[in-house]
Amino acid sequence: MHDASFAFLKELLETPSPSGFEAPVQEVVRRFATPYADEVRSDRHGNLIAIRRATKTGKEEAPRVMLAGHCDQLGLMVMHIDEQGYLMIQPIGGWDIPILLGQPLTVWTRTGPVPGVCSRKAPHLLTPEEKNKLPQFQDLWVDIGAKDRKEAESLVQIGDSITAQLGYRPMRNGLASAPGMDDKVGVWTVFETLRLLEDRPLAVDLFVVSTVQEEIGLRGAATSAYGINPTVGIAVDVCHATDTPGAEKKQVGDVKLGGGPVIFRGANINPRVFENLVDAASENQVPHQLRGVPRATGTDANAIQLAREGVATGLLSIPNRYMHSPVEMVALADLVECSRLLTAFCLRVDAETNWIP
Repeated sequence: MHDASFAFLKELLETPSPSGFEAPVQEVVRRFATPYADEVRSDRHGNLIAIRRATKTGKEEAPRVMLAGHCDQLGLMVMHIDEQGYLMIQPIGGWDIPILLGQPLTVWTRTGPVPGVCSRKAPHLLTPEEKNKLPQFQDLWVDIGAKDRKEAESLVQIGDSITAQLGYRPMRNGLASAPGMDDKVGVWTVFETLRLLEDRPLAVDLFVVSTVQEEIGLRGAATSAYGINPTVGIAVDVCHATDTPGAEKKQVGDVKLGGGPVIFRGANINPRVFENLVDAASENQVPHQLRGVPRATGTDANAIQLAREGVATGLLSIPNRYMHSPVEMVALADLVECSRLLTAFCLRVDAETNWIP
């Protein structure tokens, strides 16, 4: 991986971005994108859009290609501070509650990060009924070590966001683990594509987007796609790797880390976009995997497809183990190959490309 691009990935993963609180990570994206774009702008929703204009070769209007990865990650929100200084919380996005118990957390306050831990009563103190019941968020709290409410309120405000303790962890065999791989690896991939296209002639107007609020309803993709009005849109997200014990390949396919990006096909995917992605992968020796999805995908691709009168949409995914946990794991090679595939795709699209199924 290119040195500056690797530093960009680490900074993305070390910067907080719960849904609705994405501004800090968007500044990281802006700094990386600016040297490679003709224009970088933000909209009122908080989406960051880098634009690379077509290399003009005629009078025809260039197709508009949108590449999108969502920068928001799962988080928690402070809802109440009790008399003893404990923080009561509710989720931002879809957490599996047992995964949170015992996790080191960070509260992102107006004066800086405050460390905390997520807990509930010790197992010795649980009643038999409580032991047999899945805990709910009202059963949990975050302990920042405050002696009382006054001290906690001097640091923390209602509505502050919380994340798992952030950080990049290298693993064996080219793997890496961190909270927020979903979907900062997608953001990395689309903006690495922008870098790879530097000084390459383009027959399209390229819009590379770091979208917001995907985890709470694909919201940033809906607004940014409406504003861009793309001819073609490709979302890059993560998908479940099934190379772990107990994974059900019959349900979501045979997907493994290090096997290359996953190209989706199904109702959410324009067949011509799918064919062009597969052809681009084959022609450029990009390892790739296929996955079918017979319904809306639950990714930014769904919102992009339905923008205005409809967009020819594709979906690429990075295989991800342990999704929606603080230990999400990916293969770095899959990110690199995905950006190579997107680069090849963008270079083969022109005004004559047919997107009608």
